[in-house]
Amino acid sequence: MDIQASRRAHPRTFLVAAAAAWLVAYRALAPTAGRAVGWLPVDPGSRLAESLRFFLYDAPKVLLLLTGVVLVMGIVNTYFTAERTRALLAGHGEGVGNVLAATLGIVTPFCSCSAVPLFIGFVQAGVPLGVTFSFLISAPMVNEVALTLLFGLFGWRTAALYLVLGLAVAIVSGWVIGRMRLEGQVEGWVRELPGAGPGVARADGSFADRLEAGLAAVRDVVGRVWPYVLGGIAVGAGIHGYVPADFLASFMGRSAWWAVPASVLLGVPLYANAAGIIPIVEALLAKGAALGTVLAFMMSVIALSLPELVILRKVLKPRLIAVFVGVVSAGILLVGYVFNAVL
Repeated sequence: MDIQASRRAHPRTFLVAAAAAWLVAYRALAPTAGRAVGWLPVDPGSRLAESLRFFLYDAPKVLLLLTGVVLVMGIVNTYFTAERTRALLAGHGEGVGNVLAATLGIVTPFCSCSAVPLFIGFVQAGVPLGVTFSFLISAPMVNEVALTLLFGLFGWRTAALYLVLGLAVAIVSGWVIGRMRLEGQVEGWVRELPGAGPGVARADGSFADRLEAGLAAVRDVVGRVWPYVLGGIAVGAGIHGYVPADFLASFMGRSAWWAVPASVLLGVPLYANAAGIIPIVEALLAKGAALGTVLAFMMSVIALSLPELVILRKVLKPRLIAVFVGVVSAGILLVGYVFNAVL
């Protein structure tokens, strides 16, 4: 019996064996990275050695974390198709709808550049505008990849605080946009589309089918983002090994009040996903940058990326885009200052 047939015949056994292999590999990362640097013709105490050690440890660590969480969420996401998500949100007004939408954003597999088809689908299903924005803010910013990597790199307190404040930004921002009654700022062709109705797509299937969906998600997601991961870790390794701590602390520390808004302004024109940006966050923090300042930068890169805004222009008028950017930016600024105050 080949591997694929065995996997389909005994999916739970395969998953347990894969989890055990994942754990063994994860525990071996630190000593393996140290030995690998020792084999290279570099001075063990040099900046280059520090950068190499950072890269050789973080690259497989982030890829392992990413593979594990994408597999698990790929299985979970078989219960949350786009059609089912729209159906769950349709029929809920503001308030409860915003909370539900932001919570669904955590476990649904949509990035910021999925904004146009999702937005159109929500309009067709009759989802209120503010509720739609709560989902569109939460889905890329407070997703399972970001939370898992934050937990793996910084611990549960940082991940939990990011979760709570990120959800607060999505819920409050969506509620504020909804109260402004800006439905007229949606492009006319979107409003004129026939309603699709809140039909729920079936996500039935055996556990073997769901496992195959999870493995397909790993091939798709990890296959697409690994260059960003390695690029982000390479930048982080350079920062870790070569950028003086005093240099970063001087303008990204807690004492510089303007550091948080400057980080948000810097992050908006950039585009990266959580897997690519978090290794840079780790390196910045190791050099003395304040956690709130760095996470505000990360949130602006993920939730307010320039490509997302360009795509959103196809369905939203400039005034609504400006309101969206302004409200979310204000929330991110608040998160940055709160993190700096309490951690």
